[in-house]
Amino acid sequence: MNWRSIWAIAKKDLKEVRQNKAAWGPGIVVPLVFAIIMPMMFIILPQVIPVEDVQRELGDLDVMLRAMPPALQALFEGKSLEQMFVLYMAGFMLAPLFLIMPLMFSSVIGSDSFVGERERKTMEALLYAPTSDMELFLGKVLAAVIPAIGLSWITYVVYIIVVNVASYPLFGEIWFPLPTWYPLMLWMTPALAVLGISATVLISSRVRTFMEAYQMSASLVVLVLALVAGQISGVLFLGVGTTLVIGSIIWLVDAALIYLSVKKFKRSALVAKL
Repeated sequence: MNWRSIWAIAKKDLKEVRQNKAAWGPGIVVPLVFAIIMPMMFIILPQVIPVEDVQRELGDLDVMLRAMPPALQALFEGKSLEQMFVLYMAGFMLAPLFLIMPLMFSSVIGSDSFVGERERKTMEALLYAPTSDMELFLGKVLAAVIPAIGLSWITYVVYIIVVNVASYPLFGEIWFPLPTWYPLMLWMTPALAVLGISATVLISSRVRTFMEAYQMSASLVVLVLALVAGQISGVLFLGVGTTLVIGSIIWLVDAALIYLSVKKFKRSALVAKL
């Protein structure tokens, strides 16, 4: 395995992604919304509206809190109404939304890498390069997975700073991140990034344009939206144990999809589609 060739392919793909606005556009807009705009809205709101209005908003929240596991309920003990609102929204409700990023970013970059080159007429030279099919495959996968995970983690860090700075006048301490966020960031984020690119590889073998590949792979976001709906409805809470279990299931799916992708990835088949 020639890792020098693999990294060269990955660097080339990353350079081309930077030139594709459809590929890097979401990488700017989505983190801005998730890491800054949304937490600021939910944190500042209860600090400027009357306590009575907060109490009215907490009507349904009381029901959801009772549905939480005891360990999570303990986090709300001794908190004021405003603190409970911020803790619930910034600490729990927004958490599943962050899982959209690694899935979406790896799908976008992967679609541009595997199908975009075909549209730009740059695939042929790469396919005849002195590298094996596996080296070519790994180079393109790394070009999608590394920035997807990196950008997601950077967004998490920005979110941590924004949440603590904006809520410090209310809490008087640095309280975030909660323990539930660590497996979310370190376990599920890489799993979803790999899921996005592995699904994209299989989809790319059936479509001819970047937008087709992106639209089909983006449908995987429905999985994350199901987690969001489960958390909002109180059916499912992403505690430490639950996150580790769901992440493990995703990793198993990743392994199966990567196995299929490696078997199907043949440069001769890609040449035939040029």
